This record gives sequence, structure tokens and C-alpha cells, in this order.
Amino acid sequence: MPTRTARTAWNGTLQDGGGQVELSSSKVGTYDVSFPKRAAEDAGGTTSPEELIAAAHSSCYAMQLSADIAEAGGTPVALEVTADVSLGPDPAGGFRITGIALKVRGEVEGLDEAGFQQAAEKAKAGCPVSKALTGTDITLDAALES
Repeated sequence: MPTRTARTAWNGTLQDGGGQVELSSSKVGTYDVSFPKRAAEDAGGTTSPEELIAAAHSSCYAMQLSADIAEAGGTPVALEVTADVSLGPDPAGGFRITGIALKVRGEVEGLDEAGFQQAAEKAKAGCPVSKALTGTDITLDAALES
């Protein structure tokens, strides 16, 4: 399996500096990062490590869930996954990711709500990004849509 790479160039102090995150492997873009905007409610056109983790987690989870639905005998028609990653103070000092809330709404053929819930929980445990984030509280809100 391949290794993927991102690179960040940072200039200045934490409060006054800024940087750019480059998605090097895919070459799909370079995005501004800033600590003041990371800690603000309005991101103001910049991304953050938490948003990048949310993107990684939501996409990984969607892939894993599609595999687990098929393994359970269903057919995934459409899955919409959001991941909300929260940053907060760390009791040991500094900051930490305080939690991740996954939400999935699915259109699935061949599984009832109970089967979908079982596949959703299995995907939460089996997604490689979930495994990498085992020190973080991850919640799941999963439901079928008709």
C-alpha cells in the first residue's frame, strides 16, 4: 500500500505566523493555516488540522462502511458522512482533540435499520482512521433514509 504525504511550510510565531499545507501526493491543493483562525469560530478561509482530520475520517469511514454493508449482504446506494472534530484544552497543558462526532445517513438496499446499525458500528471500529484515533472519544449517529 502507498504512503501519502502532506507538507506544511510555516513562518513566524504561533499567534502572528501562518503557513500553507500542501497535499503533496495528490497535488490537489495548497491551503492556508493559522492558529488564531484555527481557534476562532469562523475559519475565515483557512483550514486546520482538525478540519483535515475530519476530511480524512469522514472519507475513510464512508469507504469502510460501504465495504461492511456489502459484507452484510446489502448494497450501498448513497452514504453521506460528516465528521465534527473538536479542539479544546488538554488538562495536561496545551490543546487536544476532545472528540469526534461521526454522522452517517445512508440509502441502502438489502439491509434493515438493525443491519445498517451493525454495519455502521463495525465500520466505526474498523476504519483505519478510527483505529489511528483510538485515544479520542468517537461517537456515531447512524440512520437509514428512505
